[in-house]
Amino acid sequence: RSSAKLVAPLGCLVSRQKHTLPDLPYDYAALEPHINAEIMQLHHSKHHATYVNNLNVAEEKYKEALAKGDVTTQVSLQPALKFNGGGHINHTIFWTNLSPNGGGEPKGELMEAIKRDFGSFANFKEKLTAVSVGVQGSGWGWLGYNKEQGRLQIAACANQDPLQGTTGLIPLLGIDVWEHAYYLQYKNVRPDYLKAIWNVINWENVASRYATCKK
Repeated sequence: RSSAKLVAPLGCLVSRQKHTLPDLPYDYAALEPHINAEIMQLHHSKHHATYVNNLNVAEEKYKEALAKGDVTTQVSLQPALKFNGGGHINHTIFWTNLSPNGGGEPKGELMEAIKRDFGSFANFKEKLTAVSVGVQGSGWGWLGYNKEQGRLQIAACANQDPLQGTTGLIPLLGIDVWEHAYYLQYKNVRPDYLKAIWNVINWENVASRYATCKK
């Protein structure tokens, strides 16, 4: 009886589809001059692809450890799952947060929420930029939704830590401040990159995420 009970969960593990690199909803050169094509190509086809590949490897090893009841190996794989899983989650959000038709200011409920929680759009923009500039080393600046409080909140995450998995905030807008996101174009001047990225923020996508998480 006990062995029969294992068939379903192990079968689910065996049949799990591997993660894949999502297609960009625009061409690599579409965000120029704000983010150039070379950065986008390397960022998407190399960096994000590496996170996806490494996540699949880590999950396969985890599946084997789970089947063997090898808790030590399961625990040892947690950093790889967090880093590569977070990298995949974060970048999948990031690509949709950007658009060649982006920029400007949000509208509707999202704009009203920004004014309510930050005083004005200008204040929000200044605060998220400052938090993103201030990330030490590599990481992300985020606009998230605190479901318990029903409010927008700004946060920073180190490395590839996923926002929701590490803070509980639902991600709405993420700004990648790893050097691979800007160095080829902006060198070590992160503030210049952060000034430019506001020109390609896809506010329709951010607003859609906000509407979804409020339901």
